[in-house]
Amino acid sequence: MDDIHIIDTTLRDGQLSLWALGMRTGAMLAIAEQLDQCGFQSMEFFGFAGYIKFVREHKENPWDWMRLGAEKFRRTRLRYHGGFATGFEKIPRSVRRLMIERVIAHGITLTRSSDPWNDYEAVGTEVAYLRKLGMDVVINIIYSVSPRHTDEYYVRKAREAAAIKPYRICFKDVAGLLTPERTRALIPLIMKNIDDVPLEFHAHCNNGLAPVNYLEAIKLGVRILHTAVPPLANGSSQPSVFNVAANARALGFRPLVNLEAVKPVENHFAFIAKREGHPIGSPREYDHAQYLHQVPGGMISNLRHQLRLMGMEDKLQETLEEAGRVRAEFGYPIMVTPLAQFVGSQAAINIIVGERYKEVTDQAIQYALGHWGKEGPLVMDASVKDKILNRPRAREWDGWTPPELSLQEVKRKFGGPGVSDEELVLRVIAGESAVKAMLAAGAPREYLRTSQPVVRLVGELTRRSNRRQVFIQKNGLTLHLEKNN
Repeated sequence: MDDIHIIDTTLRDGQLSLWALGMRTGAMLAIAEQLDQCGFQSMEFFGFAGYIKFVREHKENPWDWMRLGAEKFRRTRLRYHGGFATGFEKIPRSVRRLMIERVIAHGITLTRSSDPWNDYEAVGTEVAYLRKLGMDVVINIIYSVSPRHTDEYYVRKAREAAAIKPYRICFKDVAGLLTPERTRALIPLIMKNIDDVPLEFHAHCNNGLAPVNYLEAIKLGVRILHTAVPPLANGSSQPSVFNVAANARALGFRPLVNLEAVKPVENHFAFIAKREGHPIGSPREYDHAQYLHQVPGGMISNLRHQLRLMGMEDKLQETLEEAGRVRAEFGYPIMVTPLAQFVGSQAAINIIVGERYKEVTDQAIQYALGHWGKEGPLVMDASVKDKILNRPRAREWDGWTPPELSLQEVKRKFGGPGVSDEELVLRVIAGESAVKAMLAAGAPREYLRTSQPVVRLVGELTRRSNRRQVFIQKNGLTLHLEKNN
């Protein structure tokens, strides 16, 4: 019987996909020790987007989560997501390296990283540097659908990824576009061309087919799968660990996960979802329109919000159709951060203004100039490229390179007496004013486990402003609480 290893994504990609990283430190700390009992081979623990979310919105220190959370795990290897990735911002390399050094200092020595163009020449130096620091690197091969993303393309990319000798390779269906047919076609080609590098499989459930694709992957020899714990599974997240484990077992395989230990985790997150109004992940119906525009689900919600603010919510479908046209004219970039946002923003502007490319974003100009990957200008439609670059604003960006401040220069600009390396990183990433507000907010709020019903009941009752007394009696236990004012 072949073993199936499970990588858990609940705390990182699961809640990013479904809760926009809305879960607070205390809610995760309360269940961390139980998560460590579940038998996951490793667990996605934190990623770059979390720095900004924690600091600006939660007003919580992400380093507290990394420090306190990492202490809870003794059996499960933790993963940092993104390597040196910085989303939309051009963060100085010195700061990105300091960031990774601090992550490693908290005992997190495994990361999964991507290049949005599957450009392994661009990430080769990064992998070598991370390896030197003691960080194992899983490199993504990202799936996409376009005339450019052929079988031959993925054979070539598999060879290029294997050539930089990563710890592992992950075939990543970030937009949830794979079908069983394409899974059966591509996984054997990738496995054949990555030599002896182990292969992981990571997919989102946007088109409802990911659970079936996981079974196809198992049949084809993949033994490492990414899943999430409900209610942070399905929807635009990863398949449910319960569903994948049951189906793998039905095929005659042995999933190495303790599902009895996972059940209290599910109960805890279901309680958090109900208490704080987070959505429950559920299986999706197949939507063929997703293949026409390939805009990620989270981006669709944001586009709808932006259009609503301008009284143009009825233009959403037109904007999505325009995104498909813009993507084709941009040379079919893979719809991942930040390229997906560049395409979606330009599509929205085209619709709002009423004339295509009359106004363009700075990011569209930077894309056409090659600031977001050397491949962009080479694959763009020539007439669209000329239209974008034939304006005074484009000439301002021509020849621009992001400033590469040394660490000493960063400290002079953002530091000061008593500023630690970790606070310095946050000041650069999230902004000094946001960090000051975070520090003023104090320690993260404590949450309780759902396995502590009496304590939870007392906590919930004492929060009610219209109750002066709480009286509980059960099995010889008597508890009486009373407010003094």
